[in-house]
Amino acid sequence: MPRKTTRAVLAVTLALLALLSATGCRPSATAGAPAATVRPLPVGRSSAGLTVDGISRSYRVYRPAALAGPAPLVVMLHGGFGSAEQAESSYGWDRQADAGHFLVVYPDGRDHAWNSGGGCCGVPGTRNTDDVAFVEAVVRTLGRQVPLDLRRIYATGISNGGMMAYRLACQSHLFAAVGVDSATQMADCPAPTPVSLLHIHGTADHNIPYAGGPGEGPAHIDGPAVPAVVAQWRATDRCAAPAVTTAARVTTSLSACPDGRAVELITIAGAGHQWPGSPNRPVLQRVLGLDTPSTALDATTVFWQFFAAHPAPAG
Repeated sequence: MPRKTTRAVLAVTLALLALLSATGCRPSATAGAPAATVRPLPVGRSSAGLTVDGISRSYRVYRPAALAGPAPLVVMLHGGFGSAEQAESSYGWDRQADAGHFLVVYPDGRDHAWNSGGGCCGVPGTRNTDDVAFVEAVVRTLGRQVPLDLRRIYATGISNGGMMAYRLACQSHLFAAVGVDSATQMADCPAPTPVSLLHIHGTADHNIPYAGGPGEGPAHIDGPAVPAVVAQWRATDRCAAPAVTTAARVTTSLSACPDGRAVELITIAGAGHQWPGSPNRPVLQRVLGLDTPSTALDATTVFWQFFAAHPAPAG
């Protein structure tokens, strides 16, 4: 289904759900969006759950006090062995949401992992958990609680969460742009629709090597080279040849694409498997298989600036 048509359908669906809630009616449950009593989303941090395909799932949400009007939404996907709570405390998205006046949601992967494709990762990968349906159900649920700007729904993630962000780009029609850190694309992606993309990666990442091939760590990710994945998205988006600039350790390859989209690759020389700009927490990083965060840039700020500049085309 074309992306514009899908957004129009989603807009009508959210409006109908709001009307049903106001009149005391409730839609019947479906696999992706079970019936539930809609409660206003509180300001600040909150948590909630829903059931998708018979599996109880959970997520955390941060709503800034200054949120007004149809709100942009960022879906932040934790890495393998991580959690929604860990992602919220580690990567600074709540603070960025306050500054940018957007909503941020942190879904919990099943058993601390995501079915990001190619058999990865963990229980979701081996049991083929439908994490695309779960994330879409979370977005729909939030849309019943808060008016969402359907042109400004974004997904980002680190490691296994970054691979899941790629899967959403390949298989969902909800997202205007995705931001990927320390990951590669594992999901089948035969006929993606255009989406803006920003990928950040360190050249010394041994878990998910920049040049592709088998990585270290418990998941033993064996995926394609990052530049090849980004080149595929340039082709999907029909982008111009990239403009390449280098400043100190950071090399940026930026391609302008039709309809205001962009595909960008930021490479940090010598950086490992980490979220640039996040706090240095050696014990937690050892548990999650992450390296010391690079100080070359603040990934959260860079991702949000990219998202804010690249809504979905109007219409």
